[in-house]
Amino acid sequence: METVYLNRNPTAKAILELVHSADEERICYDHFAFRTFGVDGYGIDSLASFFLDFGYTPRDELRFPAKKLRALWFSPPKNVIGEGGSRIGGPLPRIFISELLVDQMSPQTQEIIRKYIEVSGSGNRHAALASALGSLTWEKPLNSEFQQLVRESEYAAWTLVNGYALNHVTISTHQLKSNLRSIKNLNQFIKENGFKLNSEGGVLKVSPDGLLLQSSTVADSTSFTFSDGATESVPCSYIEFAERLILPQYNNLPEEEVKEYHRRDGFEVGNADKIFESTYKEQLTREVA
Repeated sequence: METVYLNRNPTAKAILELVHSADEERICYDHFAFRTFGVDGYGIDSLASFFLDFGYTPRDELRFPAKKLRALWFSPPKNVIGEGGSRIGGPLPRIFISELLVDQMSPQTQEIIRKYIEVSGSGNRHAALASALGSLTWEKPLNSEFQQLVRESEYAAWTLVNGYALNHVTISTHQLKSNLRSIKNLNQFIKENGFKLNSEGGVLKVSPDGLLLQSSTVADSTSFTFSDGATESVPCSYIEFAERLILPQYNNLPEEEVKEYHRRDGFEVGNADKIFESTYKEQLTREVA
């Protein structure tokens, strides 16, 4: 999944290399995120089953009424260290899976989504494999259908052309050793190196308790050829950054004793709502400040 993601998204690959060049410790991932269509078994459960088999635990549900989305996140098995290559390590990432509430969409959009789910057959049973191969489990859509989804839900349009591809990985900034462990310093470092950050709701997204800080780049784009032969630039994926601050009851712990479970866990609807828009046209087309 990560290999396909890095091959398709040069910004993510470049930023991982950039951060590693400044901070030579292994980079830890906070979470991986996926998008799905919440209908006929193609939603959250289609990917969740794979992670549950590997010992992940379901945690909280998040709701996004305006975007017609729901999400679940899953905590990794304890005492397992991921070795994703020479530069990536540490605890396995959390998993964040969202789904479009298809039944709440317009009849036209529902018809398009159901059309491709029907031709997918039992593709939902192979969601994780499709993600790892970078393949759609349904046929390429018509450009006119993609445009219909863009008008109603950019999340839906993204999922139609990207399928179960990894939507983003997230660098755990507080696991870094240099001054980049502060997400504010990391954001500045990334901007100074010419990368565009998602400015929706402000570059830095902060949870109401002030303990979860998040930011993200704007998604890369790629040329996509639709089934009618039309070619258009469509959004791919992006990379996110998260700093989890120490919970108040552990503030007196010596720094060398602080573990991940001493920090703010979980996700925040307000933060995630704005992070979703990293693939939206308004973010992709705006000028760099």
